[in-house]
Amino acid sequence: MSKSELYSTSKGRSLQCDLSNSIYIEFREYTWKFSITDFLVFRKNLHSVNVKELLFNLSDECDFVSLQHAKLSSTVTLTLCDLIQLRELVDGTKFSLELVSMIHEVLGDYEVV
Repeated sequence: MSKSELYSTSKGRSLQCDLSNSIYIEFREYTWKFSITDFLVFRKNLHSVNVKELLFNLSDECDFVSLQHAKLSSTVTLTLCDLIQLRELVDGTKFSLELVSMIHEVLGDYEVV
């Protein structure tokens, strides 16, 4: 399967597979596969976590965040720092998807070299 990289950070990267119309997120030891719709729902779930509130809460249970998503095989527990880094990766991926979409709108079926 041919995958093209959409976005990368020091902690992970995202890939797009045109054959399966899927987005792959590789973050730390995790690899997730999403449809575009599921990816956008996952992004929305990430942004629903109130990081500011968790940062100012001194209780130990606020040091970690558990993420659940219908397409994830299990619950993922992340530190706040990991959550912020995952948000950066997911937001960069969304930006790249929007940029590629705009390029295809303007250029049509022409290849970008």
